[in-house]
Amino acid sequence: MGQRERERREAAQARLQAAGITPPRTSGGTGRILAIGAVVLVLALATGVYVLWENYRSETAATYAVARDGVVVRAGDQAAPVTVDVYEDYLCPTCKQFENYYASDLTAAVNAKKAKVDYHHIVILDERSTPPGYSTRAANAALCAADAGIFPEYHARLYADQPAEGSAGKSVQELIALGTELKATGDFAGCVTRQANSQAIADATKAAVADPAVSPGGRFGTPTVLVNGVKMDLSNGDWLSRVTG
Repeated sequence: MGQRERERREAAQARLQAAGITPPRTSGGTGRILAIGAVVLVLALATGVYVLWENYRSETAATYAVARDGVVVRAGDQAAPVTVDVYEDYLCPTCKQFENYYASDLTAAVNAKKAKVDYHHIVILDERSTPPGYSTRAANAALCAADAGIFPEYHARLYADQPAEGSAGKSVQELIALGTELKATGDFAGCVTRQANSQAIADATKAAVADPAVSPGGRFGTPTVLVNGVKMDLSNGDWLSRVTG
């Protein structure tokens, strides 16, 4: 710093002191002030993100009642004005995409009693696992999960952990272990082991294929979604507005 510049700064500080103003510290103090400001900003942003995330979780965590009716799991208040029927196969990749895109919106609608969702457990991809049978095995386990009080969590995990087509998929023991992890109650392990719902699932699949409301023209695939009895075109995202209002 040159002599002239030093004299200028000293004169400025003297004027401030004469006016009763404490001069700010030089660059080191300024740097500390900026650093403190940056920390405060980061903390404020982090707090805001946390609050938003907690609000989102409270809206999308399942708080609705679940009841099983044969191979259909009925989720939500049965007096809700909108009924959504979802026909799904747990090995179906498009069903997983549907779950990823729409599960949180459907959960929020059911939590708010705007809609109820009937999950129909049908199988059309049993032959796509090696050896065949994973679709039925998983559907049976999901129905057992409904009896065990863990259906929303179990349903979500079956899609999150969905095996690739052509693979063996989760074994009976692995399906039981998942239920144990999620705190299944009752005879969940026995229900999964016996696969007692297998025939009912096969019968429900045949009925769905033969139902003109579900399979117009005999064409059936998964996922199939009906809203108040009308089959939705899932390529048009506007279908969700019928549910969420």
